[in-house]
Amino acid sequence: MDELKKSNLDEKTIAMSKGLIADAVQKAGSGHPGSAISMTPIVYALYRYVLRHDPLDPKWEGRDRFILSSGHASLAQYVQLFLAGYLTLDDIKGYRTMRSKTPGHPEYGLTEGIEMTTGPLGQGISTAVGFAMASRFQSALLESDLFKHEVWTLCGEGDIEEGVSSEASSLAGTQKLGNLFVIFDCNRIQIEGDTSITLTEDVLARYKSYGWYTDVVDFNTPSGYKEDVQALLRAVKKARKVEDRPHFIQVNTVIAWPAPGKAGSEKTHGSPLGEEAVRDLKKELGLDPDRKFQVDPDLLAYARQSVKRGEEAKREWEEGFEEWKAKNPENASLHERMKKGDLPQGFDKALDDLEESLSLDPLPTRASSGKALNAIAKVMAELWGGSADLGGSNNTVIEGAASFGPEGSGTKQWPNCSPAGRVIHFGVREFAMGAITNGILLGSSTRCFGGTFLQFADYERAAVRLAALMDIPNIFVLTHDSVALGEDGPTHQPVEHLSSLRAMPNLDVIRPCDAFETCEAWREIFEKEGTSPSALILTRQKVPTLSLTKEKAREGLPKGAYVLKGREGDDLILMASGSEVSLILGAAEELEKMGIRARVVSVPCMEWFERQPLSYRQSVFPDEIRARVAVEAGSAMSWYKYVGLSGRTVCIDRFGLQGSGSENMKALGMTVENVVEKALESLKEE
Repeated sequence: MDELKKSNLDEKTIAMSKGLIADAVQKAGSGHPGSAISMTPIVYALYRYVLRHDPLDPKWEGRDRFILSSGHASLAQYVQLFLAGYLTLDDIKGYRTMRSKTPGHPEYGLTEGIEMTTGPLGQGISTAVGFAMASRFQSALLESDLFKHEVWTLCGEGDIEEGVSSEASSLAGTQKLGNLFVIFDCNRIQIEGDTSITLTEDVLARYKSYGWYTDVVDFNTPSGYKEDVQALLRAVKKARKVEDRPHFIQVNTVIAWPAPGKAGSEKTHGSPLGEEAVRDLKKELGLDPDRKFQVDPDLLAYARQSVKRGEEAKREWEEGFEEWKAKNPENASLHERMKKGDLPQGFDKALDDLEESLSLDPLPTRASSGKALNAIAKVMAELWGGSADLGGSNNTVIEGAASFGPEGSGTKQWPNCSPAGRVIHFGVREFAMGAITNGILLGSSTRCFGGTFLQFADYERAAVRLAALMDIPNIFVLTHDSVALGEDGPTHQPVEHLSSLRAMPNLDVIRPCDAFETCEAWREIFEKEGTSPSALILTRQKVPTLSLTKEKAREGLPKGAYVLKGREGDDLILMASGSEVSLILGAAEELEKMGIRARVVSVPCMEWFERQPLSYRQSVFPDEIRARVAVEAGSAMSWYKYVGLSGRTVCIDRFGLQGSGSENMKALGMTVENVVEKALESLKEE
């Protein structure tokens, strides 16, 4: 096919795509047509000529990844997925309707060809950094370039303005992620109008300062506006020659072009164009203004050549994969296990041996967690992760492992650095860490974790929410879990955070009480059914290591709540999580001296408890025992469903204090005496 004919077919296919976008938004009565229309040439060029993908096998391991960070422009991607063969025309017609495959913003797990949920701006480009890191690590782990792929993301001004994109982009430059490509759709328009009122820096210079390769393609030519696909493809070809830096290509566009009277207007961002404007747009595009959802069979067949291109790429990859498997049986076996999600041989034994070695000496649960993490890491080669500059405090360093990064990038403190390094240094970038670890999980078969203080989970929260929404098994290690952390003061002392995290759907919040519960928490995180993410909440201060948990945690902890001490006919129930479990054991002893029999219940994970059968839940909290006290060094909010109308809470519903941990706990009511007093009050309510 000669270049002129090819270019003409491209232009016609792009025009047809824009017509479908306008019709879909108009039919839905809502949506974001402007950016989707002006982004269409970019997304078309990627799917048609750049991305290695197979529409017949959307999960093919050797594919490149494309992430639409500007998720509101979802139709730009949906239409290309239709043209490539992933979706049907009915899917396009069903845009933004209930149970369709084409929701307002792309959703992971719902639509074939969608690599992650996007919508909250900035997270797509940030998570893409994790995808790129995952490709590098998995390739090094399995010692094969087969697992290297390109990661492409398309973003707009809103993504660039969000701080998380700066966090992640800075780290990507440091990591020299040569497989990461960002295309910046620069139309200089957002909801409130011209971006000159909010975004005036030289974005290309900013990315160059991060250590990125930069380039620009300007559709605003001296002879007029021209959506030059060939110019974009030349820029891509040029960028691919640079392998030691991530790539940032700015494409200057006009929003909603060429809609008469609408192009360049912020009003096209989030509202349908209107019937008359859609007709005018179609006239400009050379389409029939009276036909809705117009699809030319010849153009569709031309676009569907992606199928053949994908099949050929996949066939070539699979030939190399079979050859690699034959020559590398151990790595091939590891790959197969990782892909299935199976745990390694010796997983349980590693934790059993650790528990056997534990004494009953007091230990911070963050330290217990570090021991469990390292025991698992010895048998699970695919486990890697790090911290937002708090590795020593979070106990999230895999002992003896190299740091993750390009060869030769080590420091005095961390001299060993390699693409197979298992220790990730995120810097003080909590939000980016959450997004990047999400990308690692989505972009590979490896497992990862990220650590910070519980107080700073607020910075990370949007990424935690996206992990929960996508139902991916991220592990958020959150230490320094209460006012007991002490002298750093109220700014660092979490109070509302436990209840806030528990309010998030599909997130398992686990607060173990001692070393044995902590080991069992790590075991259950990997062994539990489902893929929901986990937030592991850990103490800074030492807590007693209990003989009762040594006996009962293996069976009890996976159920979320279990009876540590009690019998039939108990008078009241004392319940707690984490460091307060030892406190209620002390209170139970005092009550027993008064002739009051108190049941002691450890509640490490409310989410796991709620999944248990009603019969089990009632066996832990019998209906007939109405006198109840819940104790936790945080907000009382999440405990009311367990204490009932006659119950009491010993919690902290105010900000912390400037004092030592023990002083703070005492001043804020975390004492045996206060628990006993509340228990007696509850007994009087019966």
